[in-house]
Amino acid sequence: MKRHIPCCAADAMRRIRQISVGDSVVGLSMLEQIFEDVAGADITGETDIRRELIRQVKIYNYVPAPAEETYADAVFAEYQKEMMK
Repeated sequence: MKRHIPCCAADAMRRIRQISVGDSVVGLSMLEQIFEDVAGADITGETDIRRELIRQVKIYNYVPAPAEETYADAVFAEYQKEMMK
């Protein structure tokens, strides 16, 4: 997995994607790259995919511990939509 790390804050800002998490819309950085990485990895099973998605999201984004499951649900739903395209 070779990931292009943003060179600066402006580059990182261009990589933010907004998704609905619970009742809020939040911006998550690197989501497109995370989706590509997880889709290309040899991960099977909804639980494992979901776990890997939230693990990678937490590398680049702050995810409040009490809201982690809500974030995981939202990211997984967005991932499923992306994979259907």
